Amino acid sequence: MNKAITDGLVLTPPPFANGLDVWSRGDGTPGTATYDGFATAAFVPADQDFGGCLEILKTENTQRLRYMGETPLLPGCYLQIKVRIKAISGNLPVVRVAAFAGGAGGSAVSGVQTQGPSTTLTSYGDVVEVTAIVGGGARNGVDLSWGRDALYGHFGIDLTGSNGGVVRIDDVQIEDVTGAFLRSMMDWVDVKDFGAVGDGSTDNTAAFEAADAAANGREVLVSDGVFHLADSVTFENRVRFQGTVTMPDDKYLALSQNFDFDHYAAAFGDEELAFRKAFQALMKQSSHDSLDLCGRSIGLRGPVDMRAAVPDVSSFTSRRVIRNGQLDAISDPAWTTGQASSSGTYSTSQPYRLSNVNNVANIEVGSLVTGNGVGREVYVTDKNVGAQTLTLSQQLYDAVGTQTYGFTRFRYMLDFSGFDKVTQFNIADIDLKADGVASCVMLPPQGLIWHFRDCYFNKPKDRAVTSIGLACQGMMIDKCQFISSEQPLPATQRTSIGFNINANDAKIRDNRCIKMGAFAVIHGSGHMILGNHWFHGDDLNGAPRVAGLVLTKPSSKIVINGNYCDNNYIEWNNEHDALPDFSSELSFGALSIVGNIFTAIGAASYFRFIVVKPYGTGHFINGLNVSGNTFKVTNGNIGRVDKMDDSIASLDTGRFRNINWSNNTYHAIDQWTQSPVMLSFSENTPVETWSCDFSDWLPFGGRARNVTDVTPVGALRNANNVKQFVAHYTDPEEGAGGGSVDIIWETAVRGRINVTARVDNPY
Repeated sequence: MNKAITDGLVLTPPPFANGLDVWSRGDGTPGTATYDGFATAAFVPADQDFGGCLEILKTENTQRLRYMGETPLLPGCYLQIKVRIKAISGNLPVVRVAAFAGGAGGSAVSGVQTQGPSTTLTSYGDVVEVTAIVGGGARNGVDLSWGRDALYGHFGIDLTGSNGGVVRIDDVQIEDVTGAFLRSMMDWVDVKDFGAVGDGSTDNTAAFEAADAAANGREVLVSDGVFHLADSVTFENRVRFQGTVTMPDDKYLALSQNFDFDHYAAAFGDEELAFRKAFQALMKQSSHDSLDLCGRSIGLRGPVDMRAAVPDVSSFTSRRVIRNGQLDAISDPAWTTGQASSSGTYSTSQPYRLSNVNNVANIEVGSLVTGNGVGREVYVTDKNVGAQTLTLSQQLYDAVGTQTYGFTRFRYMLDFSGFDKVTQFNIADIDLKADGVASCVMLPPQGLIWHFRDCYFNKPKDRAVTSIGLACQGMMIDKCQFISSEQPLPATQRTSIGFNINANDAKIRDNRCIKMGAFAVIHGSGHMILGNHWFHGDDLNGAPRVAGLVLTKPSSKIVINGNYCDNNYIEWNNEHDALPDFSSELSFGALSIVGNIFTAIGAASYFRFIVVKPYGTGHFINGLNVSGNTFKVTNGNIGRVDKMDDSIASLDTGRFRNINWSNNTYHAIDQWTQSPVMLSFSENTPVETWSCDFSDWLPFGGRARNVTDVTPVGALRNANNVKQFVAHYTDPEEGAGGGSVDIIWETAVRGRINVTARVDNPY
C-alpha cells in the first residue's frame, strides 16, 4: 500500500486547546458524554513538558478518553496512535491506547482487539509515551488487527487501576506508519492487509477479493500462511504465492493474468492437487483456452478423474488445451485394474445394449467387455442400475442370448469418462509417462474433434488413448509417439493398444508406434491414416506376426497412404457388426492403400501383409485400391502379401468389383499379387482352347472374372506352320476355383500370347 493513499487526510485529532467537546468519556460514538465542562477534567494551557494539555482526576475504574471524530482506516494502511502522559499526584494509574472499531452503518466491529499494551505509571512528573498500531492485517508489530470490516476508529486512551490519581495528557497523535511494514512505493498488495488470516480455517474469500479489487493492475501477494477459501475466487490481477490456499473440491481459483501450472503449484503446494484445480479453472473460466504446464513433471499417485475436478460441469463444447509438460504415473494401489463379471443378455434388435445384467452396479463405465462373440475394443459407455442395462460402444458379432461377460476397467492418467460430452479438447506437447503402471487417456462418451499433438504415450500398461463412445468423431492424432511397455515380449504376447476409434473422419498423421500389441483398432469411415510408422516385430525368426492396424467397418472409406507398416499386417473385418452376414448393406469396399512401405523381418512364411477376415457369410469386395506400395521381407521369404482369412466365413469372389491391385514392388515374396494382371502363355502344338491360369496372381483367392486384352506375341501358326489371322473369344472363371481363363480360337493354333485378366468386374 502506497503512503500516498493517506496523503491529504487529517489523521491527528485537534489539540485539546480547541475545546473538549469532541473528546468522549465513552467509546467516542455520537451522543456519548464529553469532557466539556466535566468537573474532574480541565484544559491546562501551559505545562512545562506539554504546553497545552488535558488534566484528569481518575474517578472511574476504566476512565476512557476517545476522539469523537471518525479517523479513517483504509485497506493496507497502518496507523500509529501515540500519547504522552505523566502522573501529577495521587494513585498511579495504568494507561493504554484504546479505541472503538467502527464498521458500516456506524456499528461496532465485533471480535477485534480494541486495547493496546498497558503501561503502569511509576513516578510523578516523568513523561511516559504509550503507543499502539492499528491496521487491517495481522502483522508482527500490529497491536490492533481489525480486518477489512473496520472502516474507521475513535481513538484515545484508557486509564485503569486505582482511582484518585491526577494525570496530564499531551495532545493525541495519529500518523500513517504503513512504511514501517511495506515499501513506500511498491507494485503489489498483500491479502493480509485486507484481513486475510493464514490459519488454515478462517474464510478468506472476501479478503482475497478485496485485495484483488484494490490492486488495480498491481500484483497481489499471498504472503506466508495457509489461507482457506470457502468459495470460488477470481484474480483479475497477477498474483504471487508465498503461502498456500485450501478450498472445497467444487470451488475454483481462477488466475486470469498468470494462468499456468507453476502458479497453481505454488498456490496449492501439491502438484497433483494443483493440476486438478488448474484443470478445473480451465473449464470454469473463459479468459484462457489453454493450461501451460510450464515444462513441469507432475507426479500422479492415481487416476485423475477429470469430471470430479469439475463436478458441476457435465458437458463442455469450447476449445481447451493442456500443453507443455510431463505427467508421471507413480506406482500406487490406486492404479489397480478393476475386474468384474456378470451374465447378460444380448439381442440384435438392440445391438448396443446388454440387458438383464445382474450386478450392473459393480460394473464401471469405461470397462472393456470380453466374452464369446465380442470383438476387440468394446467398452461400457453407460449403465442404468435400475433397468440392469449396459450401453456398449460397439455391436457384438455373435453373442445373441445370455452368457457371462468379463468387464476390465483399466486405470487412466487422464480419465474423462465421467463427462457426458467434451468437444474440441487438445492435448499438446505432453509426455504421458505411464511406465507400465497406468494407461494414458480415456475419452468421454460423446464429443467432437479431440486433438493429440506432439505427445509421448510412454509405456502405457494397457491402452494409450481409449474411446468409449463417439468423442473420437473427427479426432486428430498428429506427430505422437506410442512407446510400448511390452517391447521384450514376443509379438503374439503383447496386449497393449495405441488407440481405438468408434466414429468417423479421424486424421491419424505422422505418428510412430513401437512394439505394442496393435497400433490401432478403427471402426467408422472417412478416416485418413497418413505418414505413420508402426512396428510390432520381435527377435524371433520364422515367427508369427500380429495385426498392427485393425479396420472393423467393411465399407470403410479410408485412405492409408505413405505409412510404414513394419513387421505386422493390416486386418480388415466386420467384427463390430451384430448381423455379420451380408444382407443388403454395403459390403467390404472404399479402401485405399497407396504408397506405403510394408516390411517384415524373420516372419513365418505364412505371414501376410493385408488380411481380409469376414465374420459373416456372403460378403465381397467392391472398391479396393492397393497400388504404389513396397512389400519387402528380409531374413526369409513369405508366400504372398494378401490373405482371405476364412476361419469364420469366406468372401464371395464371384461378386468382386472395382479392385485395383497394381504398380507395387515385391522383394522376397514368392508370389506377387496383381489385378489387372498381364501374363504370357505359350502353346507348342496347335490347339483351339488355350487354358490360362491366373489364380496365383489374383488377390484374396479371387476369380479371373474378366479378360481385358489378348495380344499375340509374334505370329500364330497352324499345324502346317502357316501364319493364322484368326478370331477368338474368352471364357473367364474356369478351373476349380475360377482362377483360369480359356481363350478359344476359331481354329487350332500355336504360339505365344499376352493375356490381361481382372479379379473383378470394373463397374
